Amino acid sequence: MGNAVIGNGQLKCSFGQAPSVLMVLPTNRVMIGGAPAATIMDNKPVVNIPPFGMCMSLANPTVASATAAAMGALTPMPCVPLTPAPWAPGCPTVLIGSIPALNNSSKLMCAWGGVIEIIFPGQVQVQTP
Repeated sequence: MGNAVIGNGQLKCSFGQAPSVLMVLPTNRVMIGGAPAATIMDNKPVVNIPPFGMCMSLANPTVASATAAAMGALTPMPCVPLTPAPWAPGCPTVLIGSIPALNNSSKLMCAWGGVIEIIFPGQVQVQTP
């Protein structure tokens, strides 16, 4: 069993240098402990997924160009995640507004090669299968 994820859950990216906080808008009107419950579609860059400090992925064009300008020395640049697909796998048996709920075992892929994972779901009272 996993824990349902809510707004203010803590995230980390494998190429980011700092943790971040999941932002969930209360559009589905489902609350857990006073905070909006997250779904697999809470994957929008900047709106739901804030930056992770500095990015260290060479697949990120800004990092690649800064690294090239530094004669090949890896040069981290500000992180702006690019997450075109929803969180996976989510919890298909628990639907919030006909969308699977997000649980703490789900992962989100960044187009720059990073894997975004949930390090704290924001609450520990409500579990999902």
